[in-house]
Amino acid sequence: MRFVLFTKEPELEEAARVGIAEPDVLEVYDDWRAALDACDGAAMLFVDLVSTLDEPHKIAGYERFAEAKMGHPAARDVKLVLIGPPPDYELDFMVGYPDFVFAHLRRPVTDRIFRRASTWV
Repeated sequence: MRFVLFTKEPELEEAARVGIAEPDVLEVYDDWRAALDACDGAAMLFVDLVSTLDEPHKIAGYERFAEAKMGHPAARDVKLVLIGPPPDYELDFMVGYPDFVFAHLRRPVTDRIFRRASTWV
């Protein structure tokens, strides 16, 4: 299976690369637009919420990502696994779209969690 990860955090990328092993394929992007474009044929899309933010602690960047994913021809039907912010990270507010998130991972996210998540599909 092929998995797509969007993050700007090297620690998350490393955990995913260790956890999602052959024969599965992991593609990592630091731009969510490129990650959405890469979703054609992907089994799952992992998205680091903090990396979607245009301004620290302001949820508007995540909302832009969510709206783009819902309308994207390659990404709209791909299961989304959201990687939440650290427990002490404050957001101005949090929004939700019905049935938008397939799963929500709390930090810290380890290679073991990525390995387990890759079996959900």
